[in-house]
Amino acid sequence: MILPETGWRTRPDLIRLTGELGSRDGLVRYVGGAVRDALLGLPVSDLDLATSLLPDEVSQRVKGAGFKAVPTGIAHGTITAVLPSGPVEVTTLRRDVSTDGRRATVAFTDDWRADAARRDFTINALSADPESGEVHDYFGGLDDLQVGLVRFIGDPLARIAEDHLRILRFFRFHARFGQGCPDPAGLDACAARANDLMALSRERIAQELLKLLSVADPLPTIALMVERRIFAPVIPEIDASSVERLARLTARERAFGADPLRRLAALLPADPAAADLVGARLKLSNAQRKRLALAAQDGEPGPARPLAHAIGLEGARDRLLLRATDPSEGMAELADWKIPRFPLSGGALVEMGLSAGPVVAATLQAIERQWVKESFPGADRVREIAEELVAQALRAR
Repeated sequence: MILPETGWRTRPDLIRLTGELGSRDGLVRYVGGAVRDALLGLPVSDLDLATSLLPDEVSQRVKGAGFKAVPTGIAHGTITAVLPSGPVEVTTLRRDVSTDGRRATVAFTDDWRADAARRDFTINALSADPESGEVHDYFGGLDDLQVGLVRFIGDPLARIAEDHLRILRFFRFHARFGQGCPDPAGLDACAARANDLMALSRERIAQELLKLLSVADPLPTIALMVERRIFAPVIPEIDASSVERLARLTARERAFGADPLRRLAALLPADPAAADLVGARLKLSNAQRKRLALAAQDGEPGPARPLAHAIGLEGARDRLLLRATDPSEGMAELADWKIPRFPLSGGALVEMGLSAGPVVAATLQAIERQWVKESFPGADRVREIAEELVAQALRAR
């Protein structure tokens, strides 16, 4: 099998780098996702190289090619070459010395098969010669790629024991590349070891889950994960009803576009406190937690533009797609609409006769409510509303 002559393979700076690293002598190869995706005709975003050279020599050769060398993962043998066309990670071949399910202690090697054996799935263990494009496959990854099978290298239970995150990666890669039923041995191993997820940092779990929810159609895979109780140890809030809500959302997304955080919101109960609790457990950002909580408000969301003014465009779209009986009209109202800025300040009310203090804030809020109720009229109408309400406030005084 020969790697296709894709655009990234012909980049002059990449050719210069691989040449300096010894491509003519078989000292460097493309590895991992770049090889897999190129064979599938998919865009390649991240380029990784592996080499039998030790990190110090890699650094020297990267500089010799005229590029900056950054020791981004020196403990694990990774040097990042900063090329004009983008960064490229160059990692010395490794073999595992010990693992604890979260991190590995490694030793450097010159054995390409031993390095490939460290990888999780056969389709991720492919490597390719930069000169000839010849693909090296030690574990049947090419055949698995052709039939859409995500399969662990070796014993699935042993591979999961090395890195517990591989449980979630198994499902993510199946959702993206798999065809038909998952590999039975891998599926059974993931179900048997689901409790191992409790040993992982919640940030890693969140990152992997959001990547899974970013694939074109995560629904069948999520349903399978619920059926096999993969989420139960770490996110027990995700259950059979979650699958029903995600199905409803993904059907609507075909017309309006998908979003992984909104899909996560669909998996959670319609309970802002519960959604925020999950967001906190997954160590999501404050903005993400707020968005989950807003999306969890139950019931019909009401008119789209006032809703967007209250909680933002993103939050309004979430609520419409998750909660509205028919979101089409509201989504159309928000298309290409920008939330207008309220054209009045408290100072203007003082100039109109109100005394600075709580009455100004209360009157300003009343004016804004009327402005929203009237569908955001222009400054002239806002001035009329303000004069009416200021006059009322003055009479009440």
